[in-house]
Amino acid sequence: MLAGRLNPSAGTFEMREVPIPEPGPGQVRIKVRAAGVCLSDVHLIDGSLRPAFLDVPEVTLGHEVAGEIDAVGPDVPAQWHPGVRVTLEAGERCGRCAQCVRFRGPCLAIRTRGVDYDGGWAEYALASHHTLVAIPDALPFEQGAIVPDAVSTPWGAVAGTGRAEPGRPAGVWGVGGLGAHAVQLLRLLGAAPIVAVDPLEAARNRALEFGADYAFDPADLHFGEQVVAVTGGAGLDVAYDMAGVAAVREQALRCLGLGGRLVLVGLTPEPLAVPNSILLSVRGQRILGHYGSQAGDVERLIELIHHGRLDLSRSISGTLPLAEAPDAVKALSGKQGNPIRLILVP
Repeated sequence: MLAGRLNPSAGTFEMREVPIPEPGPGQVRIKVRAAGVCLSDVHLIDGSLRPAFLDVPEVTLGHEVAGEIDAVGPDVPAQWHPGVRVTLEAGERCGRCAQCVRFRGPCLAIRTRGVDYDGGWAEYALASHHTLVAIPDALPFEQGAIVPDAVSTPWGAVAGTGRAEPGRPAGVWGVGGLGAHAVQLLRLLGAAPIVAVDPLEAARNRALEFGADYAFDPADLHFGEQVVAVTGGAGLDVAYDMAGVAAVREQALRCLGLGGRLVLVGLTPEPLAVPNSILLSVRGQRILGHYGSQAGDVERLIELIHHGRLDLSRSISGTLPLAEAPDAVKALSGKQGNPIRLILVP
């Protein structure tokens, strides 16, 4: 089968024929119908992100995957059988750390699909049965594929880590694949006003279409005054860095009000600087890291989509054949067409 293979040590990525995998105990094989292209994939290819737990030289990329069960290994519950439409959780517990061994608390070493083990930029992919989430027939595979990560990560940040509240001001820096959904989810939760920040005019317009109350250019000389004005002088209750850029974080910190939280969602290896830590302490503000989502979040989002509370039809910016994965990476890296999510279709 064709697969997109990354060798992190050599810094190489190529589309190549590899053997079709066979499911082992507790596993199913998925016939991939759609796989999302994420900025994390771009950063893995350019070397700015590296796998933490990969124990083989190469890995198939792709952590946003949807398709149909094609084959079932031993010890898989009967509900998972060939033909069932599923999306795959973007990661799974390690099964080895103290928390996993004792069956309590969050895993201390989550393995990420398409990073620490083979993902879905391929014609077929393996998945442990406990990472499967059934999707309704009415949900297109392209949309189902992006719920893990592109939608569930901002959901975890908005509803969980950042604890956005109804009637409280929230800001989103970077209205791309994560930020566009963060705006939608903040609207769903009732945050108000919602301030979107992006240097691209097209992204700002999209933010307004997705539910932001205001959309500002971070380079505007009056930016700080604008945020103060729309929040009635209080500043933001919570700000989300969806871009993973140092300048974004410093600007977002300056926009926080008393007790405000800055949630770091976009990934970057660059250092974090706090220009005025005294002000941070005096105003009782916090900086919170965020990664992924919690157990049950993907199922909850699928239910919200099923009942018409969340619409992902505008999130798919384009589809490309699997063989053109390098072109998709180039397009996303260069923000060609200002995409939310590009989808690979085997």
